[in-house]
Amino acid sequence: MRLSAILFVVILVMGGVGYWYYQDSQATIATLTENNAKLETATQLQEETIAQMAADYAAASEELNRVNEEFAVIRRQNNVLADKLERHDLGQLGNAKPGLVERVINGATDKVGRCFELLSGAELTDKEKEAENGQQFNSECPWLYDSLVVPSRVPGEQSGTDRNNN
Repeated sequence: MRLSAILFVVILVMGGVGYWYYQDSQATIATLTENNAKLETATQLQEETIAQMAADYAAASEELNRVNEEFAVIRRQNNVLADKLERHDLGQLGNAKPGLVERVINGATDKVGRCFELLSGAELTDKEKEAENGQQFNSECPWLYDSLVVPSRVPGEQSGTDRNNN
């Protein structure tokens, strides 16, 4: 009987240890499951952030390329203007023919002012709409012709650029 009592106590202790182990492992499993869910959420958020950063980088690179291309166009336009100014000695011409130089400078200044108006969104005049090429449009900013006049022409009609090439 004594042996059965000892075996009974051993069985109770083993059952208690087994119950405690079961409860503890279930709590650990619940904690690990919760941590795994948080980790998956964090990983997904990180992947979305990386994808957004890659898209933002691509957009920024594209914008930088566009700005660099526009800058190159502006640099070429400035070179054209510098070449025009280098061909003439305005000081000597101004002394020799002040009236002519004044008219030329005032006319060019008016044309440049119109370029700024057009770049600021001013409506085209009838003369500008009817121009057949960039020089007729405005000799100080002929490059605006292709972007302001040509797109508004009737489909099928040749642009001034096309007419000049024919």
